[in-house]
Amino acid sequence: MIKQKGILFILSGPSGVGKGTVRKALFEKETTMQYSISATTRSKRPGEQEGVDYFYRSKEAFEEMIKNNQLLEYAEYVNNYYGTPRQYVVETLDQGKDVFLEIEVQGALQVKENFPEGVFIFLSPPSLEELKNRIISRGTETETLVMNRLRAAKDEIELMDAYDYVVVNDYVEHAVDKIQAIVKSEHCRRERVASQYKKLLEVTES
Repeated sequence: MIKQKGILFILSGPSGVGKGTVRKALFEKETTMQYSISATTRSKRPGEQEGVDYFYRSKEAFEEMIKNNQLLEYAEYVNNYYGTPRQYVVETLDQGKDVFLEIEVQGALQVKENFPEGVFIFLSPPSLEELKNRIISRGTETETLVMNRLRAAKDEIELMDAYDYVVVNDYVEHAVDKIQAIVKSEHCRRERVASQYKKLLEVTES
């Protein structure tokens, strides 16, 4: 019996494309993956738990993690840091569990630089018009913000070449099916399993 290491899957795409919705639907069907837990400097909210919702760190401790390259990616938002701890991801993968990270495009590019062996999935809207409709339907954006998001989305779509796979989010269930197919195929990639199976066959033959 061969125990494979887990694989880090990164789902990314423009704001408003539906990353959170797809991730939630995926995890309702997929029970074997571990959703990546982020570190943050923001205060713990009522009901939140250390190591479940976030890893809560002081600003000094977080900046020490940055300095020591202990984060796969990080960003600062409203005077708080957020980031993905390398140690948590590596330890989870070593246990044979897949890790799933849902993140913005700039964060995904940071991860690719720091952990290129991850599998990068770009979630794309069917069209910019559909993306515009989805952003507007939130009812939380001014017209100026909508146009700014669309301009940013065009720039991010240009970065699609940095990814391994592209999944069009036309219907959530279709997108989830495609991501599940990617997960299965990645576990069958020759470079992941060939050497292990050759060793197993040598043991069997001797």
